[in-house]
Amino acid sequence: MGIDLLVHSASQLATLSGGPQRGGDLGRLALIRDGAVAIDDGRILAVGPSTDLRARYQAAEALDASGRVVLPGFVDSHTHAIWAGDRASEFEMRLQGRSYMEILAAGGGIMSTVRATRAASIEQLIAETRPRLERMLACGTTTVEVKTGYGLDLPTELRLLEAILQLDSDGPPKLIPTFLGAHAVPEEYRGRTQAYVELVSETMLPAVRAWWDARAGGRPLPFVDVFCEQGVFDLRQTRRILTAARSLGFPLKIHADEFVALGGTRLAVELGALSADHLLHTPPEEVTALADSVTVAVALPATPFGLAESSSAPVRELLQAGGILAIATDLNPGTAWCESMPFTLALACRSLGLTPAQAIAAATINGAAAVGLQDSKGSLEPGKDADLILLDIPDWRHLGYRFGTNLVSRVVQGGRVVI
Repeated sequence: MGIDLLVHSASQLATLSGGPQRGGDLGRLALIRDGAVAIDDGRILAVGPSTDLRARYQAAEALDASGRVVLPGFVDSHTHAIWAGDRASEFEMRLQGRSYMEILAAGGGIMSTVRATRAASIEQLIAETRPRLERMLACGTTTVEVKTGYGLDLPTELRLLEAILQLDSDGPPKLIPTFLGAHAVPEEYRGRTQAYVELVSETMLPAVRAWWDARAGGRPLPFVDVFCEQGVFDLRQTRRILTAARSLGFPLKIHADEFVALGGTRLAVELGALSADHLLHTPPEEVTALADSVTVAVALPATPFGLAESSSAPVRELLQAGGILAIATDLNPGTAWCESMPFTLALACRSLGLTPAQAIAAATINGAAAVGLQDSKGSLEPGKDADLILLDIPDWRHLGYRFGTNLVSRVVQGGRVVI
């Protein structure tokens, strides 16, 4: 049978088959030695031993993976990849003793990026974002969730969504948009947080829904996210925004418990959010509630690393309770300008205590679950999108063990070799 592409002779082919992995099941790689993947029309047709697939299929193109590990492409389920400018000066301020929240309260932090992003044209936003996405792709990330949130007014937020759609169309990687109009309270609403909450709930969300229906060509609705945090949006305000979003049909996410526990994780479970992210200070009873739910816990180990903080998400407790864990980069200009999922895996092994196998699963099939794409992304199984990576390593354990070097030698997205 003729096919488009056959990747064969992988020393280790980690299929991650069987769906999202909960609790103690996390880290089930489903390895095939001397494995192969048959690909046709952008999708996986078959997976198995190389001898079997090479006998069954005649490929227009063959990719010899001898001596290499083959994995599904990474799914980065939490990023703020689109913005203008940088915040290098604030990094220096933090090194001199200023906290993230102090800088934000003084008009820096997110507000600094908001000012630069509001002033940027869509062409500038695309020009600054594309190289970041290309670096992510080169590090093996084939699917990226991208949040707005550096506009905080309707025109700029829509411009960010438009740029995300254009970047996704230009691709790869594949982009999954999230509307984060409630990322912070803009300067013009300082002291009037509730008024901004009502603006987001009553004006911005309906406008985004109408714009999306008219411009997005039938694509799935973007997620809606809120930064539920002390000094930003409290639990009642977060509930107001997410409830309004849910009534309009938007799927939900939440930034919760990054600095202070306000009950955001429990709210995510109550409202059926697809993921609750950060979770550095989630109390035990909310960890249990999260583990008992279908909401994915997304840990972001590069963020405390970027802030030089020692706190970490309670992943051991979450896994012991049977929860679903994903890891992501949190790529953003303030706390974690990190485009590398392999480096994030290395951090997860050290700061979260994950094994390399657990980190791989959290960055692939569970990352796909955190963006609702577990049926098409995150594992190498027949019928799924043909997104996979080849790594110049002899054993999968080198992911996590090694860091600071890009081990990815080939990237296949949608059945096409793109790196």
